Amino acid sequence: MNQQAPHTVRDIMSRDCYRVSPSTSITNLAQGLALHRLPGAPVVDASDRLVGFISEQDVLGRVLDCLYHDHETPLVGELMRHEVLTTTPNKSITDLAQEMLGKKPKVYPVVEQLRLVGIVTRRDILIALLKIRCH
Repeated sequence: MNQQAPHTVRDIMSRDCYRVSPSTSITNLAQGLALHRLPGAPVVDASDRLVGFISEQDVLGRVLDCLYHDHETPLVGELMRHEVLTTTPNKSITDLAQEMLGKKPKVYPVVEQLRLVGIVTRRDILIALLKIRCH
C-alpha cells in the first residue's frame, strides 16, 4: 500500500499540540516541554488565540537566576515572546522548508483565523521532504 506524499502543512502538522497560557508557571511549562520533548510551546488565551511563544532558551537563564537568588520563578506571560513566526495549514511544505533555513524557530505554530490549530517542527518538515523525494 503506497501512501500519498504530503504537500501542505495540514498534512503533517500536529493538531493536538502542547500549549500553555500566560498564567502557566515556568515549572509547569518545563515539565510539559520535557514530557512532550519540545523545545518550546505556543502561548494561547482562553479562546485558543495565539498570543505568544515561549522556548526553553527563553526561560533557562531566568530559572537559573531564580535558583541562585532563591526567587520565585515567573509566569509564562512575563517571559514569552509576543512576536511569533507562524504558518498556515495551506502553506506548501517546500515553501515552509525554505523559510525555516537559517536561524529560525524549530517550532512553528499553525494558525487559522487567529486561532492555534496545530504546530509543525523542523523534524516534521524534514521527514515530509524525504517522503516527497521518495515518491
